[in-house]
Amino acid sequence: MNEKQQEAEARPAESPQAEAGQSAEPPALERAPLAYENPGFLNSAAGRPIRIVSEFLEPLSRFRREGIQDTVVFFGSARFRSREEADHTLELLDNTGSTRPAPSEEQPARPPEIAAGTATELQRTRAVAAVQMARYYEDARRLAHMLTDWARTVPSQRHRFVVTSGGGPGIMEAANRGAYEAGGKTIGMNIRLPFEQHPNSYITPALNFEFHYFFMRKLWFAYLAKALVVFPGGFGTLDEMFELLTLAQTRKIAKKITVVIYGPEYWKKVFNLDVLVETGAISPKDIELFQFAETPEEAFELLRDGLTENYLVPEATAAAEHAFQEMMPGATLEDFLGPELHRTRH
Repeated sequence: MNEKQQEAEARPAESPQAEAGQSAEPPALERAPLAYENPGFLNSAAGRPIRIVSEFLEPLSRFRREGIQDTVVFFGSARFRSREEADHTLELLDNTGSTRPAPSEEQPARPPEIAAGTATELQRTRAVAAVQMARYYEDARRLAHMLTDWARTVPSQRHRFVVTSGGGPGIMEAANRGAYEAGGKTIGMNIRLPFEQHPNSYITPALNFEFHYFFMRKLWFAYLAKALVVFPGGFGTLDEMFELLTLAQTRKIAKKITVVIYGPEYWKKVFNLDVLVETGAISPKDIELFQFAETPEEAFELLRDGLTENYLVPEATAAAEHAFQEMMPGATLEDFLGPELHRTRH
């Protein structure tokens, strides 16, 4: 077959009306959907940049509308939840953030099972751990309450140091719960996972978020945070903690962030940072990026002092400088008070 024959084969056949010299009117078309209302496009690979930008702009608009200036982020285990029924037991969850209980053989042993000798070694171990996790739940709840009580006294037109969590159960629920019980706003940043999961009920409804992209959720954890509290947890907690510590270590976060690691008894079994220092993997100064706390009161003092020193005092100084400039343009507080008195913070 030569080239002309190939072109003839590829050419669309003419309609009978065209062959007869008749002009046929095509059917009327429906209006095409607007690009931003086209689910086929928005959910496609080509629409991914729009979905990513949406997970930045939509939360940003809500934070502005709700008057959120900055946050204190709580991380910790989602695999245990408090059960406030008669036996006050804790039930291990099947997956992080899941509402489905784990299999019975993975549940903490109850006293009758231990007494009867029917509990497995894993169940006995987790029964002890469940008691410890119950303490951490209550400690997170109390700390969030204390922090919110204090933050509500900070003079500001917007909400300061708002308790924020990953929005799930366990320690996350405890943090949101404590802030809720103190009468403050509280943020939950959930992530859509393959298994069933729901936000905890203590999140302020207008500040309840669900993300598809992990990296956008991480961005929002870091973007507004002025402090971080890390309670005992697993892979997710470790991931979030070390990621923010790395950002602080490499100074990719320009702001000063107070990091409190709660429960040294737990964490020093999980990792040994002294080995990293001894082998030169990290600098001795990197240990100063965080502090340990064993009680809600101790953690609260570290948070309050860090937030005050890093933000409230500088903000008050800047406000005083601004007011002074309005009264005496061109002069400075140092000119008026003298350098030594000007540098005094009390």
